[in-house]
Amino acid sequence: MRIIKEINEKVLEKTVQRARERNVIIPTFAEQKDPTKVPGKIKDRLKEVGLWDIDPINLFRITWKNEPKEKGGLYNEGNWMEFPPELTGVDARIIGLEGKWFPTGSHKVGAGFGCLVPRLTSGNFDPTTQKAVWPSTGNYCRGGAFDCALLACPAVAILPEGMSKERFEWLREVGTDEIFATPGCESNVKEIYDKCWELRRERGDGVVIFNQFDEFGNGIWHYNMTGGILEEIWNKEKRPDSRFAAYVSATGSAGTIAAGDYLRTKFPHMKVIATEALQCPTLLLFGFGGHRIEGIGDKHIPWIHNVRNTDMICAIDDEATIRLMRLFNEDAGKKFLEKQGVKTEIVDKLELLGISSICNLVAAIKAAKYYELSGRDIIFTPLTDSMELYGSRMEEYKEKYGTFDAGSAERVYARYIKGIGIDNMRELNYYDQKSIHNFKYFTWVEQQGKTVEELNALWEPDFWTETFDQADEWDKLIVEFNERTGLLKKL
Repeated sequence: MRIIKEINEKVLEKTVQRARERNVIIPTFAEQKDPTKVPGKIKDRLKEVGLWDIDPINLFRITWKNEPKEKGGLYNEGNWMEFPPELTGVDARIIGLEGKWFPTGSHKVGAGFGCLVPRLTSGNFDPTTQKAVWPSTGNYCRGGAFDCALLACPAVAILPEGMSKERFEWLREVGTDEIFATPGCESNVKEIYDKCWELRRERGDGVVIFNQFDEFGNGIWHYNMTGGILEEIWNKEKRPDSRFAAYVSATGSAGTIAAGDYLRTKFPHMKVIATEALQCPTLLLFGFGGHRIEGIGDKHIPWIHNVRNTDMICAIDDEATIRLMRLFNEDAGKKFLEKQGVKTEIVDKLELLGISSICNLVAAIKAAKYYELSGRDIIFTPLTDSMELYGSRMEEYKEKYGTFDAGSAERVYARYIKGIGIDNMRELNYYDQKSIHNFKYFTWVEQQGKTVEELNALWEPDFWTETFDQADEWDKLIVEFNERTGLLKKL
């Protein structure tokens, strides 16, 4: 599936001029993957810019390898943490990849880049006449809006009205052109799609819908960037007898889980484990419902999810994520964990886990128990965002559940850590995978305008091999674009 099929020179010339006027230089995928390739003069400018500042230079911070600093940081080899057995209750090594240190505090800014930039640098998106529409359950529309602010493109955000107020406030602060709050909560994705169709009918070519659930640029970015850095971390953390056991990722839009497609090419015997909310067990039971694990949308199978590369489904009770959120972040919970032998430096880093990150951690523990993994085995999982984005949720649950004291901490730890079992897990055989694949029909063919032929093409492994292998092609477009603006030469 080739994303860029032609170059629109007329639009591209306007876009180049706009970038020149706004001082926009675009990093290549190669530079995002390996920031040692970033020009020295770009690095000099970054030293004066905050991580979240609306400055085009921050396009060069769309990488997993930012120094964990709020301002002036450059690059490192990545940010990750290992969860010790005293916390997880299992011998398997569980390593989380920290997403907080992206601009916006979430890796979704990278997914948005992967969708927008190839079209922008090929003349298939016109920032002078079109608006980029970002339908999302939260972080993706924030990432897309941030990308647009840096790339001088007008943005429209669509997200459920039940999402945390921090998301809406931030979207307004960065100057998002329009913000639409659709009915429902985290799992009400169809309502988002309905709003997209409404905008198409009303505005025609004036909008371009960057739907993370069917935009392959989302998965391509994660395949190369998230998959690539996890391989690098493996090479740093492995021991002589280590085994790459599994990659665990909430499905959400199925962008992040595409890192598993890359990792499979390096570690053929690993397991790829998709996690979702038990209250909305779409993959597990073709089920439905509402849930509170912000960051993972449900009630359908994303078009870009290569389910043939998924070995297991693991559904997590959203109550576990909320209770553990309090255990990890309230003083009584932190003190209790330290008494269990969890080192203070680990306890202090638990704030790096947002709600869906906690979901991933629980799923990783369940996987370790299910597959009876030992200390030789390493499980990797992304920590998509941090508690920085959920302050209002903490206040909500304090008010709802009352004081969290030592007794509360002991009960939560016993039930939601020590009590983790292998329930609500489904190991997939060939026909299980195919049945989940076929379930895409009801959303994408019946509702969203895809064809049966397109659906059938997604089942073929060659489709994904070809689709994921486009980053080098896009880098050529980016290099040519920067040459035309002339801005790199003027640094």
